[in-house]
Amino acid sequence: MTEILAESFKVYGQDGGGPFVLVSDHAGQAVPPTLDGLGLSADERARHIGWDIGIDGVGRKLADALPAVLIEQVYSRLVIDCNRAPGHPTSIVTQSDGTAVPRNQSLSMQDRAWREQAILHPYHQRITQELDARLAQKRAVVVVALHSFTPVMREVARPWHVGLLHNHDSRLAHIMIDLLRAEGLVVGDNEPYALTDTSDYTIPLHGEQRALPHIEIEIRQDLIAHPEGQAEWAARLASLLPQAWRIFCTRYEQRP
Repeated sequence: MTEILAESFKVYGQDGGGPFVLVSDHAGQAVPPTLDGLGLSADERARHIGWDIGIDGVGRKLADALPAVLIEQVYSRLVIDCNRAPGHPTSIVTQSDGTAVPRNQSLSMQDRAWREQAILHPYHQRITQELDARLAQKRAVVVVALHSFTPVMREVARPWHVGLLHNHDSRLAHIMIDLLRAEGLVVGDNEPYALTDTSDYTIPLHGEQRALPHIEIEIRQDLIAHPEGQAEWAARLASLLPQAWRIFCTRYEQRP
């Protein structure tokens, strides 16, 4: 594989002086031209298997509202999942939610390495760069990972409006869960997914390993599939994230 790709990430918003760095691992839908759409139709790639539907609009609106910097992945999670460690069994899937991915079958080690070098690593290096610059200024930093989830998986309906995922440091997630539930929302606590040492990559790498406050948010896709829902959720998070951070700083004697 010798194709040279454009940058695997885009940066939106601007640093408004606050603590939040927004990251979005599955916001993109691009596929390198030489992969011929991965052997899937455009309709298949546009399903939840290809990207986190609606999270692009939420993330960009949230970045403008806070304001904050958003680092967003460009390529489809079917090319390589940027929330999986290199070599993870689901880093490059051969099938997703019952759909086979033809161009991911029987990949050589060289092909896998190329996707990692061209897409995965530059994205995470850009996140590292952003965090390093703020920490060098001795600023408070909070890593906010934005995701969305399909309302129905394997014919099972998911009742949560939003889920908060956490593992070794649950403090900020629990504060945010309380704030969201106070708004009358059905909030998943490590639902519909649980954050573990191996299931995810972004928060373990940039949040837990650095001992930075962090939060992983999953919004149900039918709530943000349209611009109105994206604006509603961006406004909600722009209000609640600073509240959660103020509570965190007071409760845990953290410098704001």
